[in-house]
Amino acid sequence: MPGTDAADPAATATDTADARGVDPKLLEILVCPMTKGPLVYDRAAAELISRQAGLAYPVRDGVPIMLIDEARHLDDDPLADGRAALDAAGEARRSGR
Repeated sequence: MPGTDAADPAATATDTADARGVDPKLLEILVCPMTKGPLVYDRAAAELISRQAGLAYPVRDGVPIMLIDEARHLDDDPLADGRAALDAAGEARRSGR
């Protein structure tokens, strides 16, 4: 599966989950709960990505949180709210409000 590493045959499932974030065997069977499509593990962000759904499911302590309500939208921009507020303030200043 793309984005995963081959498991060390000498490692136990617990060792593998601790060292790599998610057990590779688990990654082989997990699918997106919304689309039933494939997931790609992003180790740096500790997320399972569903490109079809445009969602990123968090992985906490090696446990994938496969709840749609817990997923982050891939198009989410953490700075979007701040930019919108700055734009509104700038517009208000220019219009003299």
